[in-house]
Parts: sequence; structure tokens; C-alpha cells
Amino acid sequence: MTIFQWLNDQLLKMQWLSDLINWLVQDVFGLNTAERVGGSIHFFLYDTVKIFILLSVLIFVISYIQSHFPPERTRRIMGRFHGIGANTIGALLGTVTPFCSCSSIPLFIGFTSAGLPIGVTFSFLISSPLVDLASVLLLASIFNWKIAIAYVVVGIILAVIGGTLISKMKLEKYVEPFVFKNKAAEIDAPEMTRHDRIIYAKDQVIAIIKKVWLYILIGVGIGAAIHNWIPQDIILAVLGGENPFSVLIATVVGVPMYADIFGTLPIAEALVLKGVGIGTVLSFMMAVTALSLPSMILLKKVVKTKLLLIFAGIVVVGILIIGYAFNAFGFWLM
Repeated sequence: MTIFQWLNDQLLKMQWLSDLINWLVQDVFGLNTAERVGGSIHFFLYDTVKIFILLSVLIFVISYIQSHFPPERTRRIMGRFHGIGANTIGALLGTVTPFCSCSSIPLFIGFTSAGLPIGVTFSFLISSPLVDLASVLLLASIFNWKIAIAYVVVGIILAVIGGTLISKMKLEKYVEPFVFKNKAAEIDAPEMTRHDRIIYAKDQVIAIIKKVWLYILIGVGIGAAIHNWIPQDIILAVLGGENPFSVLIATVVGVPMYADIFGTLPIAEALVLKGVGIGTVLSFMMAVTALSLPSMILLKKVVKTKLLLIFAGIVVVGILIIGYAFNAFGFWLM
């Protein structure tokens, strides 16, 4: 355990980086990291560099793995299963797609047009932005392994239950007709060599970094402000455990934002350090990643209003249940 803890601290939490930036801020800049300005600079530099390092490494590895699962092969795998088993496979496959909810929608169209039940594709659509392999390590790097694993488990459960409920409701008629006529997903992707996969993984790193870098910087900036400038009593008054509506507020606040888990992590970290309940923080993260307003606008182009509202309602109820449950029992994870 001592060796594991050392590896966790140095490779994931990057204690060496924190010490280096602490030296830089205090000895080079002449600022005290215990004060607001110095603490904000340390928080911003440390979290930004750490997230970009981990993100680059993790996306490369995950994209290399993902190169083995082009849309047609993924569809064939998912097509072998039925019922809740198919929804579970859809949710699990969503975890190997390191994309935001907007990027997942073209795959949703492809899977639906290829004949997969819409409940299965909705399980994929929920889990893809909400949970991925990178989120496990990134959450562990900021919080701990218990919280990271618990987040992934509840995210997959939410995706499975959400997709299963949509399957049971028989809502296919609320998908826009053009979706079923799109046959692009039936085209087999050419087999890739190891060199091709490396190039693909590298290109994915560049593409995703270009897509999320601004949101990461904004998220880290907000996190630094919360951690060092906003008084704790104000945050706890709004999002603390004494406010019975804290989970609901965090969920509502998260919906209009557009980011992925990488941009929300610094904000979540700052909120936890201020004493906000882990359930409230997870609800905020889930709302941002699964129900962002831009992704709802894009989804509205492929499904009708009734299905969109049912999907959003199921996810919101699931997020609220998860949030209140984690606030009640989350002390076991800290």
C-alpha cells in the first residue's frame, strides 16, 4: 500500500508538480501560496498542467483502444444482446468514447439507423459524455479512488436504467424519420495497422485538446476563484448540506453550461474543498456533461420534443437521486 500510495501521489496527483509550482510561486514570484493571489496562481498552474498531461496520455491510450471498435463493429457487438443486457453493453461501450455529448450524437444516429433499439443507443448517449476511462483516473487524481469508481458505477447504472426505460416506452415514433434512412453506419471501416492506430490516437489527442482546452482553462479559473476568493459561508449557504435544495440547484446550474468532465473537475475540486457535499458536486458534474444545453439543441434535431423531454426528465431524476444518496452516504468515500 505504501508503494501504491507513492505511485498514486506522484503519477496521478502529481505531488512533484505541486511542489515545483509551489517553489515557483513562492521563491520566483515572491508570493505566499497561503494567501489569495498566490493560492489562486498555484491552483491555476497546478491544475491546468496536471489535467493537460493526464488528458493527453489518457486520450492517446483510450483512442488506441477505441480504434479497435469502429461504428460498424460496435453495432455488431451491441446487436448480439437484447433487453437490459443490450443496454448494459451500450453503456459500457460508451465509456470507451472520450467525447462530449455533442460528439456522441452522430454515433447515436449511426447506431439507430443501423437498426439498434433506441433504448440501447440512449444508454450509449448517456454514458459516452458522462463516464469514460479517463474520468476514472482524473477523478482519482483529484479526489480518491473510491469516489472515482463510485462515479463511474452510478454513471453506468444511470445510463442502463435510462435506456431501459426508454426501450420499455416504445418511443421509436418520436425519432425523426431521416435518422432511420441514414445508412452510413453500415459501411465497414478499413482494417488499421498498428502504425495507423498510433497516428489515429495522436490525431485524437490533438483534436480533443483543441476542442476542450478553453473549457479546461475556464473551469480551472472558476475553480481557483471558488477556492481562494469566494467565502466558504456563502458557498455553503447555497450548496451546503443545510440547504435541502443544494442538489437541485447544482443540477439546474450545470445544465446551461457546455463542457465535459475535464472542464468540470477543477470546479468540483474547489467546491469539495469548500465543504460542499460530494453528492451535490457529482450532480453538478453529471448535469454539465449529460444535459448541456448545446447537446440538447443538437439532440432536438434528431428526436421529437416528447422524446427529448422524456430523456431529459429521466436523466434529471436519476441525477437528483444520485446526488441526494451520495450526500447521505458519501462520507464513506471520503
